[in-house]
Amino acid sequence: MSQSTQHKNPKLIVVVAFDRGEDGELFPAFGPADQQSEDRAIRTARALAAKHVGVIAWSRDADPTLGDYGPPTTLFVSGDVPDME
Repeated sequence: MSQSTQHKNPKLIVVVAFDRGEDGELFPAFGPADQQSEDRAIRTARALAAKHVGVIAWSRDADPTLGDYGPPTTLFVSGDVPDME
C-alpha cells in the first residue's frame, strides 16, 4: 500500500499524576487519563504539576486492534515519575 493511501495510526495521548505513599513509593493519583490532543495533555499536566509530586504526559502512535504501539514520546514531565517501560 502506498504512503498516500495508507491511513495514519491514531495517537494514544495520556496524562498521569503521581503522589507518594507513606512508604515513599510513587502511586498514580490521577489517570492514566486519555486526552484528545497533545496540547490538551500538556495543559492538563501543567495544571496537575502544582498539586502532585510528579506528572507526565506522553503520546505514542497506536493501533489497538492490532496491538501495535510505537515508542512513547514525552510531552511534559515535572517532578518525580517512575521510569517508563
